[in-house]
Amino acid sequence: MFLDVFGITNLQLGTAFSLYGVIAMLSYFAGGPLADRFPARRLLVIALLATSAAGLLLANIPSLGTLTLLYAFWGLTTIFLFWAALIKTTRELGAASQGQAFGILDGGRGLFAALLSSVSVFIFAALLPEDVESASFAQRTNALGAVIYIFSGMGVVAALLVLLFIPDSDRNPAAESSAHKINLQGLKKIIAMRGVWLQAVIILCAYVAYKSTDDFSLYARDAFGYNEVQAVQLGTISFWMRPVAAITAGFLADRFNVFFMLLCSFSVVMLGSAVIASGMLVSGILWILILTIATTSAGIYALRGLYFAVMGEARIPLAYTGSAVGLVSFIGFTPDIFMGPLMGYLIDSSPGAAGHQHVFSVIFVFALLGFVASYLFKVSVQKAAPGIPQADAAA
Repeated sequence: MFLDVFGITNLQLGTAFSLYGVIAMLSYFAGGPLADRFPARRLLVIALLATSAAGLLLANIPSLGTLTLLYAFWGLTTIFLFWAALIKTTRELGAASQGQAFGILDGGRGLFAALLSSVSVFIFAALLPEDVESASFAQRTNALGAVIYIFSGMGVVAALLVLLFIPDSDRNPAAESSAHKINLQGLKKIIAMRGVWLQAVIILCAYVAYKSTDDFSLYARDAFGYNEVQAVQLGTISFWMRPVAAITAGFLADRFNVFFMLLCSFSVVMLGSAVIASGMLVSGILWILILTIATTSAGIYALRGLYFAVMGEARIPLAYTGSAVGLVSFIGFTPDIFMGPLMGYLIDSSPGAAGHQHVFSVIFVFALLGFVASYLFKVSVQKAAPGIPQADAAA
């Protein structure tokens, strides 16, 4: 319906998405030092309000050229201004409980997205006639516009909540006058840290696994013959595992050890991927398929709740958190570029269950690599000095 209302093709929408992706990848790296230069609270508010303002323009159904520019603009507001500031704020607020802080962050994002999507779908359906296919162009336009206004309004509400509940970061007045120099020093220091590169590998491997969640519904349809509705319902199991797994993993990481939980989570992903890749799942035993999807998803979303929590373990100075987030995100989120085409190639080259088995063979390999990187990270931290001098951490 989005394509119909805007009068564009899949290719044109895909081009807009691609522009967003390119700017987002560059923004991951560039936005890190920005979060170290300015208060994270200020950046979050500006990003949320700017994103919402652009949403108001989208609700008026602009031309294709304007739509494309909007996606480029969102690459700046949601990543350049927002992402590193969000991670830095989470690290500051959860100083004593990094696992819980990042687990709640990712789990909360997943839960809120599910609830907001459900409400939006309900409102969207309420604004259309019972026979959706008979809806006029004006009705479709009004319904879509209403949903966009809802999402834009939630951005404004989020900005107000940040102003009310997120405190200003502690700033070092002496450092303010030479912030540019400090950012360059911070970036050089971050690049020289082995733990930062290992964290980047961990995020990359975990994100490869995360991209595989897009395949669960298609796998259920192609390998087991479920219809579109049944396949989507099975895929939804993965969607709802996110808040449960991320939050639980975060609390367990603080109770035991974040590296222990990383190793466990990668092991779960390896096991689930191996089961699918081996072709062991057979048609007619639905509960085994559900168990495999749920378990594998739990491991994947546990990783999402953990992979930024290791910054504290790696003793990355808080003042350089933005630079570190920028670097590891720039590397770690590259699966956004290559996993879609790779999965499509594997599935198209081997129709039916075989193509999906090949996809999960790739997931197994990356999960194994992530397991190894987590172990090396753990060993590296254990060999490192017991702490960082206070002056260095505040530099």
